[in-house]
Order: sequence, then structure tokens, then C-alpha cells
Amino acid sequence: MVKLELYRVFYTVAKCGSLTRAAEELFISQPAVSQAIKQLESQFGVSLFNRTHRGMELSVHGKMVFKQVEEALALLDDAENKLLELKTTATGMIRIGATDAIFSNLLADKIVQYNRKYPGVKIDLITGTTPETLNQLKENKCDIGFLNLPIEDKDVNFTRTVSHLSDVFVAGEKYSHLRDKQLSLSDLQEYPLLMIESNTVARRALASFTQTIGIQLNPDIEVENWDLMLKFARAGMGIGCVPREYAKAFLDSGELFEVNVTPALPVRGVGLALPRNIPIPFALREFMSLFN
Repeated sequence: MVKLELYRVFYTVAKCGSLTRAAEELFISQPAVSQAIKQLESQFGVSLFNRTHRGMELSVHGKMVFKQVEEALALLDDAENKLLELKTTATGMIRIGATDAIFSNLLADKIVQYNRKYPGVKIDLITGTTPETLNQLKENKCDIGFLNLPIEDKDVNFTRTVSHLSDVFVAGEKYSHLRDKQLSLSDLQEYPLLMIESNTVARRALASFTQTIGIQLNPDIEVENWDLMLKFARAGMGIGCVPREYAKAFLDSGELFEVNVTPALPVRGVGLALPRNIPIPFALREFMSLFN
């Protein structure tokens, strides 16, 4: 099989009509150009050029193949340009997995920012619990996942923590008499408690911590998402345990207040994870860079 480099030398010599000018264009020596032409002619067993005092002219055999070589090299150059383009232009699609709360509170602004910069990239939002997102990553059904920590799983690639979550207890106007009081975690057992479902990372983290200090907090109402919990807390249905970052708008407006509880709950986090051993395309790298 003839090496591609020989065809490129052939094409350049034919185009320039001179070994010297072809060598300059190819950034190689003239003897190297001459040797490449001789090697190509030897492999085909025909003369591709007529050597004249004016330079190099295509022979009959050279003219027969020149057009096909030109078209083939143009196709290869086009393919190379497209590959180079992929390194500098975000195209295609990225599939992002996360919970509703992470999308709403942590990712929405980043996704808007990314879309303005790369409108040609299709963004597929895959909503699910953290365990569901973890499985999506393992099965290569999403390209990047944002997971409630702590989680350990060697089958995915955890790259960094992108946000911290501070779990706090919040209440509405019905419990305003608790605003200036200092409560212990055990004191909370005297009030109706709102908690996220037991199969979530947040609930397991809370239970793990309270067990270390000999307390078991049992919810009066379990909710499946933070929005519902915040609505119930504002309505006075109980004291909710929620990340401060998710309740910020209502804490700022005064619709909810933070109940002073000791000891404070440990800070959790949201981690960025990728499928293992999968190349990271430019579009995804650019999205990840928003969280550096």
C-alpha cells in the first residue's frame, strides 16, 4: 500500500511544477521530494512526471491519477478540519443527570450561561434521585451527573465537589415563638417534623448523624421533594429539615426562619461525576469548566 505522504508530495509537485517550490511548500528538502516521487513511480512501475527544462510536467500516467488524488486529499483535509473544529467548537449533545432540586437551585443558571455561549449544543436534562443518576452514569445513559454526597462508588469517576449544602431546620409564622430560642436536636422531637423521603441521601445523612449522638428523629410528614416541604413549612404544618441553600429565597423574604438548633448538622455537598473510561468531548469539557 502506498503511503499517504507520497500522494501528497505527488500532488504538490504537480501543482507547483517544481521540486524546489514543492519542497518549500511541504517544508522538506528537495532531495526528499525527489526521492518520494521516485519511490511512488517505482511502486506503480510507471513514470508520473516528464522532467523538462521548465520543471516537472505530469506524464500521461500522472494526468490519469492527478484528479483522483486531488479529490482524495481534499476529502482528507476536510475531515481533518472537522476534527480540529471539534476541539474548538461545542457541538452535539450533553446529557446531564441530577435531582430536581439540584437542577433548580444549582444548575439552572449555569445551563443558561452555557446555552448562550454554545447554542448549537443540545442539552438533555435527565431528572432522578441521586441513586438513579448514579445508575444512569454506570450504564452510560448520561454524560455527567451531579450527586448528593456522601456517596462512594468505584464504578463512576468523581471529579470534584461543586457546591456545599448546609442542612438546617426551618419554620413558618406558626412557630414564630421559636425565633429567639436555642433548641437541642432532642427538643425537636416535641414538634411535628417534615422530612425528605427515607430513601434519599439527605435523609440517610441526617439519620446517620443523629444516631451518633443517640437521637432518633421521626418525621410526622415525609415529602418527596424540597419544594413541597418548603410549602408545608410555610403553611405551618411543621418544622422542616432542608438545605439552607434551597430555602434561601424564603428565608430572605421572612416567610421562613431558621430554627437555632445545637449541635448543627454536618455540611454535605454536591459532587460532579462522570462515567468511567469514557472520552470527554469538547462540549462537555466546556460545561465542566463552569464549575472550576
